[in-house]
Amino acid sequence: MTTESKRITAGGGSVLLGAAVGAFSLGLVASLIGALVSGSAAAYGALAGTVIVVLVFAGGASLVNLVAGINPAASLLIALLTYALQVLLIGMIFYVIADSGLVGDVLAAGWLAGAVIVGTIGWMVCQIMLATRLRLPAYELTDAGAQ
Repeated sequence: MTTESKRITAGGGSVLLGAAVGAFSLGLVASLIGALVSGSAAAYGALAGTVIVVLVFAGGASLVNLVAGINPAASLLIALLTYALQVLLIGMIFYVIADSGLVGDVLAAGWLAGAVIVGTIGWMVCQIMLATRLRLPAYELTDAGAQ
């Protein structure tokens, strides 16, 4: 019998989930404010911007988390590539939305862009706060010295 206790540390998934919940909560608040202030087009615009932020950032962060678990040495490269691809993807989504004719009648452009900005800031703040509170070991002790 040993007195050594198992260390249980949370994974990166809890940080990603917390950041997604934080960004989505801010987006719902923005959507409610948009509905009260400017009508349904503002509410739909804020909601669409929130969904864009949560889906794009969750996909990118999940990919980086997956790669970091498989090959930690490649995680910085994948993180930089993922960031560049997220910027391009959001730009393409904006282009498709603007080209489709939804902006103006169905979606308010200002509320859409504002929700993307607020959602991005919310995602970053939540992810930084949760990641700094995460207990990750700097190194793992092995039993090689005990043999």
